[in-house]
Amino acid sequence: MGVDNAVLLEALEWFDESGKELLHRLPEQGSGEIKFGAQLTVRESQAAVLFYKGKACDAYGPGRHTLKTGNIPILTKLLSAPWGMISPLRAEVFFVNLKVFSDLKWGTRDPVAFRDAELGLVRLRAHGVFNIRVVQPVLLINTLAGTMGRYTTEMVEDYLRQVIVSRFNDYLGEHLKSLFDLPGNFDDVAEGLQKRLAQDFARFGLALDGLYVTSITPPAEVQQAIDDRSRMSVIKDMDNFVRMKAAMAMEKAAASGGEAGAGLGLGLGMMMPAMFAGLQTNGNRAGGAGKPAEVECQECDNMIPAKARFCPFCGHQQLLSQQCGNCGKNLPPNAAFCPRCGRPAEEAPTEIVCPHCHAANLPGAMFCNQCGEKLV
Repeated sequence: MGVDNAVLLEALEWFDESGKELLHRLPEQGSGEIKFGAQLTVRESQAAVLFYKGKACDAYGPGRHTLKTGNIPILTKLLSAPWGMISPLRAEVFFVNLKVFSDLKWGTRDPVAFRDAELGLVRLRAHGVFNIRVVQPVLLINTLAGTMGRYTTEMVEDYLRQVIVSRFNDYLGEHLKSLFDLPGNFDDVAEGLQKRLAQDFARFGLALDGLYVTSITPPAEVQQAIDDRSRMSVIKDMDNFVRMKAAMAMEKAAASGGEAGAGLGLGLGMMMPAMFAGLQTNGNRAGGAGKPAEVECQECDNMIPAKARFCPFCGHQQLLSQQCGNCGKNLPPNAAFCPRCGRPAEEAPTEIVCPHCHAANLPGAMFCNQCGEKLV
């Protein structure tokens, strides 16, 4: 394009060879003397804005357009003698790329602070991609590009990245209570963050065409806590899980071969019955959710509900029985030593003596456990 030619008219057009230019000005260096009748060609993915005498005069869509300025060939050159043969009627055309600029990166250079409802203060790193496009060419020129000959995504990406990270931090603080709620919600976070950023981009004539969160990474120790909690929620039968892990350990030890592997496998094999028996006993004693704990009958040694007043096997009265302070075995009301471990029994409340048969009964008993007569 020869903008200083005194006779020939200009044919103005622009191709974005790099794929990264938001805006390109013709002429790229300095201002021009675009003549009356110059031909402007605009592609479907472009828009053009004519600046004449320092002002935005008109915007052009796709097609071929004839420009009208005060620069008339030959005559303008003759009349511009007082200005050193340079016309004072300066004109420039700004081509604006309307396509979607994709795969722009955003992320946290330094971890951002997030106060988790369960974990406390956690520092997070987040990364993702976003897409932008120009929706208001004149606003883009006046706010970002100014009089620059070209304006690329690389020039604005760093600033937009900082805006996204700032809004991301605010959005998490307002809408997320705990990182445990985060898995599976990346799309919701991205959608909410995109709506939050719409106004920030619009003030530059840009639209946030898409925003995606690829990762939100807490510190290693927090990741471990999240993984542990996820595993615990999946494992519904801890008994079977422990058995499976023990069996896997034995298999691995046996597969490793050698005396060490054989010894380890043998040791685990000897430990498994006791371990499983302990799990089973604890399960029987503690009971599941909503089930009463069990105790051992002091007479027949059968396991009975802790709240039972009489043993269903032998009929022995169990209410407020005395317990050994060492092993927890239920003791007769007049026992001085535990028959299981031999330790002295704890001091028990005063027993009730039956007035009919003179047998000793547990404190709080209403009927004698020997003759059945009423005690009080």
